[in-house]
Amino acid sequence: MELDNLFPSCISARLTALVSEEEGVLKWQDGCKDEFSLLQGQTPLAAIPGDVQLDLRLFGRIPFKKVNLQVISPITVMAGGHSIGVLMNSDGVVAMGYSNIILEDGKKSCPAKEVGISPGTSILNVEGTEVHSDTHLSFLIDHYARKKDMLHLDVVYKGKNRKIEIEPQFCSETGRYRIGLLIQDGASGVGTLTFYDPRTKKYGALGHLISNSEANQSGEFKDGRIVPAAVQKIIKGEQGKIGEKVGYFAGKGAAGNIDNNTQVGIFGKLDHNLSNPVSPEPIPVAMGHQIKEGPATILTVLNNHTIEAFQISIQSVFSRPRSDGKAFIIKVTDQELIRRAGGIVQGMSGSPIIQNGRLVGAVTHVLVNDPTRGYGVLAEMMLEETGLLFEQKWGNITGYFREVSENRI
Repeated sequence: MELDNLFPSCISARLTALVSEEEGVLKWQDGCKDEFSLLQGQTPLAAIPGDVQLDLRLFGRIPFKKVNLQVISPITVMAGGHSIGVLMNSDGVVAMGYSNIILEDGKKSCPAKEVGISPGTSILNVEGTEVHSDTHLSFLIDHYARKKDMLHLDVVYKGKNRKIEIEPQFCSETGRYRIGLLIQDGASGVGTLTFYDPRTKKYGALGHLISNSEANQSGEFKDGRIVPAAVQKIIKGEQGKIGEKVGYFAGKGAAGNIDNNTQVGIFGKLDHNLSNPVSPEPIPVAMGHQIKEGPATILTVLNNHTIEAFQISIQSVFSRPRSDGKAFIIKVTDQELIRRAGGIVQGMSGSPIIQNGRLVGAVTHVLVNDPTRGYGVLAEMMLEETGLLFEQKWGNITGYFREVSENRI
C-alpha cells in the first residue's frame, strides 16, 4: 500500500511518520529506519502480517494523527454473480403497514394504529398462543375476539418487548374480526451472490440489510436460507421508478444457510462450491484504499442462470463508508445493460464489482432519479463479516496495510 493514499496529497506532502512495529513486520529500504516521509519514496514494504503504529507529524514536529495499521496477507475468493433466492423466517410475524377495517355502519377503523403498533413491529403471540404465520395470526385474532372484547398481544419493536391490549373490530368485508394490519411472516426475494471462499464455503451476498419495514429496521429473522433462482424477465428501471428482476426459485446453483443479516449484506455457508464461467479462478479482495475512480465491471444475471459481465465506472469513493455501508458511487456505462435493464434494478444487489483484477465491492442501492447510478459497499467490509479476514494462515509474504483505528491529537 502507498500510505500517502490515506490523506489528501496536500497533507501527505508535509507529513513524516515515526513507526512502532512488531519485529519484522516491515521491510525497510536502505538508509531508512523507524521514520520516513510519505511522499519521498521511503515508504517501507509489508513483509509479514502484524501490527504497525504510525505517529504522524506535520513538518516533522507538529503532532497530527496516530494511526494503527494491520498488515494482512492478500486474500483471494471466488467472485459471485449468481442469482439467489433469499428466504428468511422471523420470530412471530411482522407488521408492514395499516389496513383500515370497514365497519358494518360503513365507518373505517384501525385499532392497531390507535394502540401504537408501528410498521416493523413483530407480533409474537396472541393471548399467550405463539404466532407462526400471517394466516395463523388472522385466525387467532378472530378466534379470541369472538370470546372476549380485549385481546393481549406480546410484540417486539426495535429490540424492545411490549405487552399491548387491543380491541379487534368486526370487518364487514371479510366477515371476521381484525385489528387493521398488513402482515408479513418472513422475507423473500431475488438477489445476487457476491463472493465465496472455496475452502470454508463461507459466502457474502446482497450488499445490504434485509429489513422488515419501510423504516429499514432489521427483522428478528431466523432459519434463513439462500436457494438457486432463475431470472424470468427484467422490468426496466426509469427515472423515478426502480426496475426489478422477476424470477423464481428453481434449478441448480447457490444454496446455503444464512447466519448473519447486516448493514453490508447476508452471510453464511454454501452447501457446495459453484462454477463461474465468467470468473473461473480466485481473485484477490481489494482493501478500501485500493479502489480508484475509473472503469470497473459488475457480474450479474439478466436471463435464467447465465452470469454476464457489464461495464461500469466508479465515479466517487468516499473517504469513510457511511453507516449503512455505502462507500462509493457507480455509474453503468455498458449500453447493453442500459438497453436491457435501464441500468441498476432490484435483484442486482450483491452483484460483485471487479476493478483491476480485484474484487472491490458489491452493488447495494440504485438512485431512484437515475437508474444508471447507484452505490457500492466495500468487499473489505463484507469479508470482515465472514471472519475470513482473520482466519488466513500468516506467511512470509508481501502483504498490504489496512487502517483499523485512529486518534486525532
